[in-house]
Amino acid sequence: MTAARRVLLEGADVQRALTRIAHELLEANKGAADLVLLGIPRRGVPLAHRLAARIADVEGAEVPVGSLDVTMYRDDLRHHPTRTLLPTELPAGGVDGKVAVLVDDVLYSGRTVRAALDALNDLGRPRAVRLAVLVDRGHRELPIRADHVGRNLPTSSAERVGVLLSETDGRDAVEISTPGAAGQGGAR
Repeated sequence: MTAARRVLLEGADVQRALTRIAHELLEANKGAADLVLLGIPRRGVPLAHRLAARIADVEGAEVPVGSLDVTMYRDDLRHHPTRTLLPTELPAGGVDGKVAVLVDDVLYSGRTVRAALDALNDLGRPRAVRLAVLVDRGHRELPIRADHVGRNLPTSSAERVGVLLSETDGRDAVEISTPGAAGQGGAR
């Protein structure tokens, strides 16, 4: 049984959203000084690299990028199949005293972000932590909100939001599907 899938954002829409987030980050931080972008695998890592490239285009400054695997910090490990551990890679300067920006594709329940905060706590003490997401679909189970959002997409709990990125999926798009639809990309 396959349900219909709708494309909500095309490649150009994704690019515009990332450009807007990059500008918001620079404005909130008053420049690129002391920013560190930490992508949450899978799709948060390429998004963090794209944001760093946009910041470099605007500010002429390189922002360090790393990745933060949250697998072992999740509170739902016993409810899901075994997950592959992905590398956590901090930039050479670490995160102490920096403004760490957690970057992810979709904000849903808030549990991934909670796990990321726990993981980050074990790695250092940033001066501040911000959250940038491409899509905020609502349905929070924890009191967590994003500081920078590419697009708010009100959804039902039964729908799935899939983010496709050229680095992992061959194209950029955000799709929404209903139960029974063949999933593609990072669906949540």
